[in-house]
Amino acid sequence: MLNKIGLPKNLLWGYIGLTIFMIGDGVEQAWISPYLVSRGMSIEDASLLLTVYGITAAISAWFSGVLVQTLGPRKVMSYGLIAFIIGSLGFIGLGIYKLNFSMMVPFYALRGFGYPLFAYSFLIWINYSSPLKIRGTAVGWFWFMFSLGLSVIGPFYSSIAIPAFGEINVLWTGLIFVVIGSLLAIFANKDKIPESEIHSFELKELLQGITILKRKQISLGLIVKTVNGLAQYGLAVFMPIYLAQYGYSTTEWLHMWSTVFIVAIFANLFFGFVGDKIGWRNTIQWVGGVAYALVLVLVFFTPQLVGHNYLVMTIVLSLCGVTMAGYVPLSALFPLLAPDNKGAAMSILNLGAGLSTFLAPAIAGLFFKSLGAGGVLFIYAGFYILSAILTPFLKTPEELASEKNTNDQSDKSVIAG
Repeated sequence: MLNKIGLPKNLLWGYIGLTIFMIGDGVEQAWISPYLVSRGMSIEDASLLLTVYGITAAISAWFSGVLVQTLGPRKVMSYGLIAFIIGSLGFIGLGIYKLNFSMMVPFYALRGFGYPLFAYSFLIWINYSSPLKIRGTAVGWFWFMFSLGLSVIGPFYSSIAIPAFGEINVLWTGLIFVVIGSLLAIFANKDKIPESEIHSFELKELLQGITILKRKQISLGLIVKTVNGLAQYGLAVFMPIYLAQYGYSTTEWLHMWSTVFIVAIFANLFFGFVGDKIGWRNTIQWVGGVAYALVLVLVFFTPQLVGHNYLVMTIVLSLCGVTMAGYVPLSALFPLLAPDNKGAAMSILNLGAGLSTFLAPAIAGLFFKSLGAGGVLFIYAGFYILSAILTPFLKTPEELASEKNTNDQSDKSVIAG
């Protein structure tokens, strides 16, 4: 039954463990910055803390693929767990009680290495161990479980637990979730990837996470993956300000934004399945690229047309969650772009996810004041159209070789004629 719905039975405990781990990682996502500011930390210091965390998470995501390729997923996921535990112990135990900034920054940065090493290593594991015919759906299940823990259950748990335990104790309970999830995903999960996929650890293997960008398909794929997250990480920066002009409160915005991700986790499953049926590139190009661009234009004009209408605005924003899921098959397609070096290819995929977290707010910061929300949304939409244009060029070596043979045969026919 599990295989019929595209959830590989051999990786079931890994999926369950991933969800529980991401609950623990996500307990503070929605409140840590305002909490620190309310305790007396400056906005600048709180932003710096989160920026450093984002940098280490991006670096960790970038090299997770080549580390899995040389060490195996279990070891790399274990290193992610260790980084999260040590980072949390220092950040909570030595830093946050007295707002000791010199302790908080390095330990929160170390904590940032944790979830990418854990979660993205499991994503690579899925690409090694799931059948090709259901791989798009299997990847969809990954993003479903990932988002369910990080963006849905984690924040919901915090909203219930903070009034009962307080913010700092909730952070400690998050560590418990992470340990339980890790034990399930690393040890209860008995699946093994082929030994032929693991290479000996050498510096050149690690450098392939950089040198593989020389391949045109991988470089184009990096652009597409970076575009994937622009709206996800950018809208939260300026949309509350834009919607406030039409009477939407901050609470209404938060509820609408939460709905986007609830819709997205189910859409991830749907478009993972659809991608397996109609083609991964078709799904990425038309749903993730073209449709997402159109939705962003609609997001801009809707409040101008309907004013303060919570239901309509929620429905329109939820379309972002639907089209966001159009990129799910990209995680299945990427390793096939470099079948001789899947780990390095997945490192670049993860790098693109990390770059989105920096570029999206940067674009908003640069252009919101001069061009307004409309200008930023149209810039984002332009990038999604660019993504749609580039997607057909993401072809596997086998497809490129087949095209070359076809062209060669055609040239010979022309010469013979």
